Amino acid sequence: MGLVHLIRRAARPLCRFQASFPGFGRAEAVCPAATLRTLAGPSPGWEPPRPPGSRSSPAGTLSSAALVQTAPLWLQPYLRLMRLDKPIGIWLLYLPCTWSISLAAEPGCWPSWDLLLLFGAGSVLMRGAGCIINDMWDVDYDKKVVRTANRPLAAGELTHFQALVFLGTQLSLALGVLLCLNYYSIILGASSLFLVVTYPLMKRITYWPQLYLGLVFNWGALLGWSAVHGSCNWSVCLLLYFSSICWTLLYDTIYAHQDKRDDLAIGVKSTALLFGEKTKYWLAGFSCAMLGGLTLAGINCGQTFPYYAALATAAACWGNQVG
Repeated sequence: MGLVHLIRRAARPLCRFQASFPGFGRAEAVCPAATLRTLAGPSPGWEPPRPPGSRSSPAGTLSSAALVQTAPLWLQPYLRLMRLDKPIGIWLLYLPCTWSISLAAEPGCWPSWDLLLLFGAGSVLMRGAGCIINDMWDVDYDKKVVRTANRPLAAGELTHFQALVFLGTQLSLALGVLLCLNYYSIILGASSLFLVVTYPLMKRITYWPQLYLGLVFNWGALLGWSAVHGSCNWSVCLLLYFSSICWTLLYDTIYAHQDKRDDLAIGVKSTALLFGEKTKYWLAGFSCAMLGGLTLAGINCGQTFPYYAALATAAACWGNQVG
């Protein structure tokens, strides 16, 4: 009875917090990954805390982490360095590409499967490269945060030189994918590299690193259209890019709430710290801005009823999550 009494007393503050701010009781204290998957589909480098020494899901579980565990031991740190055991970030990078390619398709036609496959391969490679760059910049911070202390560089499983060689390999393969596109798209794609390299610095200098992440992670909203047509229809592409950035602000602000205490302790900034108790209102604003941008993008490229029906369904889901 004494143990039960102690558990009940410990649970009361959490219950009061969830009752006063229900949208973040789950996202912050229980299961941030589940909340993000529900809201956004598949933030880059999604990484729930793991006990020291653990490397993957339990044996027999069909998951990316379990598949990584089947790789040779020498290879596993490299696969985890590029977050292949946590593929949610690949989807977050890939989906804006698919939206753009689909909107660029001729009316009544399927989007180009060749381009969808190319962009899928590029998303795997560039998300992996971005994670390596992030970990090389942040290795000292990662050692101080429970969620990131087991990353290969922070844990000492790999050296900076090994990470740099692996990064060069991935960027070379990504360049091979980019060279399969038209000249306009090659220039446009290459111009995003500066954003990729400098993103990890933003959390040191601004409370809006999630906005900068949106600029980086949604470049495919521009690149997908140009890969189809050889140039961008800016009346569509900029609206799609803007909407995708709002989407990133939405899901990555939720994601950042799990690290607030550690971020305060080590001096890292985020929108979660900036918004505080007003986070729900900001998320509602980002959702409305995203829906407005997607609606205007659909109008500008002549979309019909199925597009707006899908958008209405998405709006209902976001409203339920944020509300």
